[in-house]
Amino acid sequence: MSTTPPSQALTAHPPQTERPADDGALGWFRALGPRGRRAFAGAFGGYALDSYDYFTLPLSMVALAAYFGLDSGQTGLFTTVTLLASGVGGALAGVLADRAGRVRALMITVVTYAIFTVACGFAPNFESLLVFRALQGLGFGGEWAVGAILVAEYASAKHRGRTLGAIQSSWAVGWALAAVVYTLVFSFLDDDLAWRVMFWTGALPALLVVWLRRRVQDAPEAIAVREKSGGKTPFTAIFKPGLLRTTVFAGLLSTGVQGGYYTLATWVPTYLKSDRGLSVVGTGGYLTFLISGAFLGYLTGGYLTDRLGRRRNIWLFALLSAVCILAYANIPDGANTLLLVLGFPLGFCMSAIFSGFGSYLAELYPTAVRGTGQGFTYNAGRAVGAVFPTTVGFLADSWGVGGALVFGALGYALAALALLGLPETRGKELA
Repeated sequence: MSTTPPSQALTAHPPQTERPADDGALGWFRALGPRGRRAFAGAFGGYALDSYDYFTLPLSMVALAAYFGLDSGQTGLFTTVTLLASGVGGALAGVLADRAGRVRALMITVVTYAIFTVACGFAPNFESLLVFRALQGLGFGGEWAVGAILVAEYASAKHRGRTLGAIQSSWAVGWALAAVVYTLVFSFLDDDLAWRVMFWTGALPALLVVWLRRRVQDAPEAIAVREKSGGKTPFTAIFKPGLLRTTVFAGLLSTGVQGGYYTLATWVPTYLKSDRGLSVVGTGGYLTFLISGAFLGYLTGGYLTDRLGRRRNIWLFALLSAVCILAYANIPDGANTLLLVLGFPLGFCMSAIFSGFGSYLAELYPTAVRGTGQGFTYNAGRAVGAVFPTTVGFLADSWGVGGALVFGALGYALAALALLGLPETRGKELA
């Protein structure tokens, strides 16, 4: 009798050297599956273009102030109005994501911020620009929360942190694109026209909507929950016992992190040009270091939020971000090489803290109210955090922009305290 085993026995067990599909450097991406990867591409593109449209204002701030004859307080008001409106827009988009679907809400937010960014370029005066910027904020506020939820519901618990960290890194991609376009536009056009052209290029995101409509779908589990509830879960559900504590502390966490971040994002370009006397090209060069650090920070923070846990990652980078702000704002006059070098760790730390947000907020809420909870807490934090850039604007007249930037460090202290009221969620399955 032959002792040769049946042929199927030879293939019953995979070789020991074969790795699961979700292992390796890009295992998190393979684990998404075909639909999840399309959702990832749509959310990545949407957030990158969201970032691009946001940064058209800070990069054009000096030219705008000169054109309309604005003081620092008025220019800071642009950011505050944008962020306040984004709080409303984000909350509305979150509710819409739970009731009408993630992809549909994502398309609406992209169209909204694209239309009103372009409208800013046609503004005849300060008041109309302020109104257009507020309306742009409605779309700007909703995009991240909706896109993050869409991808989080496809991602595995094992890799959710780094998957959402990769989505977050698209903010640096959009920021870099805005910096490149800014350098080109302001180098070849007069400032009075250049700032308008910057806003007109904000029409680019509209092209993404066509692709989203044809290629991207909600996760099957999210569709099933929405159909079961009829898409009628009330907004007030996130304030009921069992979720109220989460909503309050998640809102405080978002306020602190975004207060610190938007202080820097809004005022660093002005600081480099006004306080440090850099040219347009010089400012672009310094921002390259800041943005490069931000991109790597998003990716690293995503990895660490899976390894260390959501809370430890945020604690670590809240501390490091505060230290970097204090160091950056107190560089002696003439030490511009040091200013250049410190831009990298500043961008790294203030971005790495965001990497865990997409996964953390998604894991804090059940599927039926995930859009509502994440949309409200993230954007309520953004709206309240808007006070920080305006405060810096008013303080800048007496303290200088560099001195006023220190105020942003208080935001990171608030974020660290807010974590005391929130649980760790690493490894949690979404349900």
